[in-house]
Amino acid sequence: MNHEQLIDEVRPIVERAGAEILKIYASDFDVELKDDQSPLTQADLNAHALIVSELAALTPDIPIISEESESPGFAVRSGWSRYWLVDPLDGTKEFINRNGEFTVNIALIEDHAPLLGVVGVPALGNLYTGNVPAGEAWKYAGSEVARISVRPMNGDHPLTVVASRSHGGERLEQYLDALRLEFGEVTRTPVGSSLKLCILAEGKADLYPRLGPTSEWDIGAAQAVLTAAGGAVWTFAEEPLGYNQKDSILNPEFLAVGDAEFPWFERLPAL
Repeated sequence: MNHEQLIDEVRPIVERAGAEILKIYASDFDVELKDDQSPLTQADLNAHALIVSELAALTPDIPIISEESESPGFAVRSGWSRYWLVDPLDGTKEFINRNGEFTVNIALIEDHAPLLGVVGVPALGNLYTGNVPAGEAWKYAGSEVARISVRPMNGDHPLTVVASRSHGGERLEQYLDALRLEFGEVTRTPVGSSLKLCILAEGKADLYPRLGPTSEWDIGAAQAVLTAAGGAVWTFAEEPLGYNQKDSILNPEFLAVGDAEFPWFERLPAL
């Protein structure tokens, strides 16, 4: 499998899904609630249908898990060594609030870890790719293409933390206070969706503590981008965040970091 070629074939799928989303974004759309009370729009469904159809045509032998379709049970998917993991529209709340911070996410998972990832940010005209085996991450902004990498934690700047616009609460505020005691100045940047991990990947922030539930499809593609750019995602038990290892598709709470070489767990406060 040629990873670079595969990313080049997935990128236009993400772009086309983004175009479908923007058609709904420009309209007076309706919002439904799923069984878990999370919002759902026609944009989620249209992007899902396009992505699943085009991935199935591109790689008919690779199964697909998407947020907007029923996932097979663990007894089935535990036998998969490789599969596509899709979130057609991450940040539906950001979409509804029309702040532009929503993303299209396609990841190739292999041996329980993101191997390749493509993240589109249709409202901002940006797209990120991550090729983990090659150690290469790229940002496409219109006609501009640039290789991206995380920034080193060398003490030359305040600790910059990205945090959710829609989730967090008192526990996150307490954790940020504990970070200030350890690191001194801490700058907080509120961002929606998987875009948080991409901001780490392009060196604009250092840390994303996720205190609260997420699903594997929420971050798989962006984790590939971050890892390829020199970052990492760990659980608070100091283990790499893995995929397709249990019946539930929910992630444990985690830490996404820019500089993976920095001794984070020697400095980070306990939960």
